[in-house]
Amino acid sequence: MSATLSAPFFKRVTPGGWAAVAWGAGIAFTALLRIRVPGQEEPDVFPGFVILRWDGLLMLTVGTLLTLRGGTLLARRPTAALYHLLVASVIASTPLGVDAIPFAQYLAVDVALYAIAAARPRREARRALLLALGLLVVYLAVRLLAGWSAGTTGTLAVALTALVAWLLGRSEGQAREYAERSRAQATEQAVTTERLRIAREMHDTVAHSIGIVALQAGAARRVIATQPEAARQALAEIETASRETLAGLRRMVGALRTTEQDDAAVAVAEDVTRTPATTGAPGSATASADAVATGRPAEPRGLPEMPGLAALDRLAELTGNAGVRVAVRRVGAPCPLPPDIDLSAFRIVQESVTNVVRHSGADSCTVTVDQRDPETLAVTVEDRGPVPGHARVSPGPGSGYGLTGMRERVAVLHGEFTAGPRPGGGFRVTARLPVPTGATTR
Repeated sequence: MSATLSAPFFKRVTPGGWAAVAWGAGIAFTALLRIRVPGQEEPDVFPGFVILRWDGLLMLTVGTLLTLRGGTLLARRPTAALYHLLVASVIASTPLGVDAIPFAQYLAVDVALYAIAAARPRREARRALLLALGLLVVYLAVRLLAGWSAGTTGTLAVALTALVAWLLGRSEGQAREYAERSRAQATEQAVTTERLRIAREMHDTVAHSIGIVALQAGAARRVIATQPEAARQALAEIETASRETLAGLRRMVGALRTTEQDDAAVAVAEDVTRTPATTGAPGSATASADAVATGRPAEPRGLPEMPGLAALDRLAELTGNAGVRVAVRRVGAPCPLPPDIDLSAFRIVQESVTNVVRHSGADSCTVTVDQRDPETLAVTVEDRGPVPGHARVSPGPGSGYGLTGMRERVAVLHGEFTAGPRPGGGFRVTARLPVPTGATTR
């Protein structure tokens, strides 16, 4: 578990800011062409007469103001911003004594084209490109109709640069859209996988309860004539197991029912059975390492087949063998919990502890089980952040699917889930699960 790093500098600067930087760079380049720099006998371009007068400087100032205004509008009103930048390029080109809009005066427009093509819909991006290229054509046509010289090849070069900037922006936009679709599909797949996994666990719960019912019914049938008290006790066990199973099914099925995934969940619940976990030697470091390396809250060897909060001490022992100390704190008097809630709470703790081992770089974490409120079970897992010299099992950020699975599991039980960095460093995961009034347990 690790906090998200701040965005790089180049990502923090807005497109409008880059447009202003491009305009300033264009002005500086224009001035550099008109002065003699070391190694030159004369400037590359002789300054026009107008640029040295007050009206020429006024035009450059107006162009700069229009560019700054366009930069502030680029994020909210990109078309209006592009108008400002196009007009600024024309005004700034007038006192230069040139026969076409120079490349330097079109740099800010190129930045705007890139930003619009990357972030706006395709139709709006195409309209922006047509406006930018259309202005170059109109500027060239006006000079030709007026009988003035026109820099056709220079205009073509500027137009080609604008087209390249637009294409790069479209490529960035398409890559971003593809990444967003991929993330959405991956999240949806993670949610579906988690739902099916919950269905498999519910199958195990139901199978266990039905097995108890079958055994107790057989025992009651055999002794009902000779030992009515024992038969009565067996029938009470059957009633308890049946009510418990029905309550868990009602909560689970009500949350899992969807139009497209219901059939798949039912098929898995009916056809898939999990292979029982192989019990390893107590304190086995290999067992805990296997549990951590999977990236899923898979069953470590040495835990019960259907674990609950009673198995937290064993989970802490296995995680300690992997190099992370787990302190288990219990607040309030322990009270019986329905099997589905008990199992879900354990899975949330297990996934959170696995994330601490794999991603946080911490050498310890704290698990708190709060049962002071008889109607709510609260579990919290928190660490204090990376410790120097303590390497992560899986360097780098996680996939985020573990948090998605925990959030989905809590939502199934109509609970509350929060996860995020702690104020003093580290990470905290908290889940609050409602406990049905009068819930029965095995």
